Amino acid sequence: MSIQYKAAVIQAAPVFMNLDGCVEKAIGLIEQAARQGARIVAFSEAWFPGYPWWIWLSPTAHNVRFFQQYHENSLVKGSEQFHRLAQAAKDNNIYLSFGASERDHGSLYLAQFLFSDQGELIQNRRKLKPTHMERTVYGDGDGSDFGVFDTDLGRVGQLCCWEHIQPLSKYAMFSMHEQVHIAAWPSFSTYPQAYSLGPEANLAASQVYALEGQCYVLAPCATVSQEMYDVLVENEAQAELISVGGGYAQIFAPDGSPMCDRLAHDEEGILFADIDLGAIAIAKSFADPVGHYSRPDVVRLMLNREAQSPVEDFFATEFEESEDVAEDHQNEQ
Repeated sequence: MSIQYKAAVIQAAPVFMNLDGCVEKAIGLIEQAARQGARIVAFSEAWFPGYPWWIWLSPTAHNVRFFQQYHENSLVKGSEQFHRLAQAAKDNNIYLSFGASERDHGSLYLAQFLFSDQGELIQNRRKLKPTHMERTVYGDGDGSDFGVFDTDLGRVGQLCCWEHIQPLSKYAMFSMHEQVHIAAWPSFSTYPQAYSLGPEANLAASQVYALEGQCYVLAPCATVSQEMYDVLVENEAQAELISVGGGYAQIFAPDGSPMCDRLAHDEEGILFADIDLGAIAIAKSFADPVGHYSRPDVVRLMLNREAQSPVEDFFATEFEESEDVAEDHQNEQ
């Protein structure tokens, strides 16, 4: 029989640059989603501790004033806050996906985490290439951050924000036969004059991902709260670049159709949709881009999924080998 269940996406503002406040608010939303029967719940990009909208409003040097607080409130894998979120997934018997600013010693990364309904970490990935001004805050991911995982809910994968307009990144995910995709977005409330950053274009990116990959797409989206706005906006010029709201969460079916009635863009809440993995077979019968609809004799993708480290430590191995040679020589004498 086909796997069927209810999925949920969150449209809500974080407790800006307050990690413990974000965790408390998130647990309440997780519990609410579980009470309403959801088997998986997804939060937006960098929801912990909020997307750093200041990078788009002021010169980089001016934004240094935010960085210590943001750094200190970014999520550390294995921390108390990390374990609280894992426990919330287990306590509520729900799969949990969320975006976070991940702190790894001195550096930050735009990360996504996926936990099972038993609180087990399935994936910790990092955005392959932060977009534009994000590079003043975050480091890069690598090929090991592409993954699709077998779960009780089907084969699940994650990407965030403009990774959904990277054709080769999308095709890499499609090649792993993804069935449920989490497309995490920050919010669409900045640069109203830039159509490419607005809700129409980016909702279309999620919708086309579902259509191209013949998979369900869960697209959580945060909002900018009045409290966030008051922290971010200092003058009239900045007020013209960002506004309160910007929430456009949605869930898309494998044929690209939207499955939810959207909330108002400045409204917080949870959207639900019924998932039936059997519907994917119908969509795949029309077009499977990595199966019967592919032409590898004409075009194909090269994918390097190895983790890349800035340090290759080979001294210890060479030293141990030299000791072994010396010992062998001594034994011969």
